[in-house]
Amino acid sequence: MTQSSQRFLPLDVFRGLTVCFMIIVNTGGTGGTYWPLDHAAWHGWTPTDMVFPSFLFAVGNAMSFSMKKYVQLGNSAVLGKIFKRTLIIFLLGYLMYWFPFVDHTDNGLQFKPFSHTRILGVLQRIALCYCIASLLIHYCSKKVVWAVSAIFLLGYWAVMWYFGTPGEQYSMGGNAGILLDKLILGDNHMYHGEGIAFDPEGILSTIPAVVNVVAGYYTGLFVQQQGRTKPGLLRMVGAGVLFLLLAYAWNTVFPINKKLWTSSYVLLTIGIDLLLLSLLIFVIDILGFTKGAGFFTVFGKNPLFLYLLSEVMAILFYFFMVNGVSLYKWINDTIFQPLSPGKFGSLLFSLAFMLTCWLVGFILDKKKIYVRV
Repeated sequence: MTQSSQRFLPLDVFRGLTVCFMIIVNTGGTGGTYWPLDHAAWHGWTPTDMVFPSFLFAVGNAMSFSMKKYVQLGNSAVLGKIFKRTLIIFLLGYLMYWFPFVDHTDNGLQFKPFSHTRILGVLQRIALCYCIASLLIHYCSKKVVWAVSAIFLLGYWAVMWYFGTPGEQYSMGGNAGILLDKLILGDNHMYHGEGIAFDPEGILSTIPAVVNVVAGYYTGLFVQQQGRTKPGLLRMVGAGVLFLLLAYAWNTVFPINKKLWTSSYVLLTIGIDLLLLSLLIFVIDILGFTKGAGFFTVFGKNPLFLYLLSEVMAILFYFFMVNGVSLYKWINDTIFQPLSPGKFGSLLFSLAFMLTCWLVGFILDKKKIYVRV
């Protein structure tokens, strides 16, 4: 994700807000979490369920700046850039889940075998969605891209219905996505955080997620052209409301579900992103209120790096042991829970963790260091 021009501060703030909130919700403490900081159990949504699709939307925003350069490049150069970036981001995600490559056992540290590594995940989905969206946008007209996006959403619905277990098409164990992942990846290469081998960033549900990037791309172009005018802002708000209405209409037959990344969920998240970005444009560009924006632009200037940093830090906190418990738990139980027992103490830990990442980003920004992939 390349940083956009500072002339488009609302886009920078939107990207920074997304990364900031993503770090907070990914680092809950040991005293429980407030419901907005938890994912919905299955159908439905919470504010936390908006974070990842907003990240993809922000990827599309950034592409609206970077892909202008592709017009002047030859075919091989364009493909080289797209596939290289895709491979790097995918490998970063894969290695992050494997890191630190060893586990604690009764016999000491033991190497994690490749046979039990998770292949797909958050960064891997970002990589694949970026790749597919970039190829579509570069080689197809706008009408074709939107037509393909509609096919992705409708086709995903059809595949989920006709190829899932009858009567359980939208359940965790019976949906078509888990059946495909088990067939191609195998249980040992899937996510097990739900109690069974089920990957919320699986192969099939990556297809509708591409539409979040596409929507972010064309929104970025629109903002650059006319989004910061009042008529343009009204068009964005109208589009956002329309997406929300379509999402809830579709929800009646294809439930909003983040873990399945349903088509109705895609429309919902795009609608909310459009409204949130419209609000930022109104406050920052039209009202001229920029106080506090600098805090979020720190995250927005090094989004991928700071997200990766937060994940690696959390992994290391869980890996290192203090008095028989993980450093992650020890910090929570000896500092933040005594300070404020329960959910608020957990929130304080999450905020402290986020601010630590922010401080790294602030130092990098001061030194004009921007890590790009």
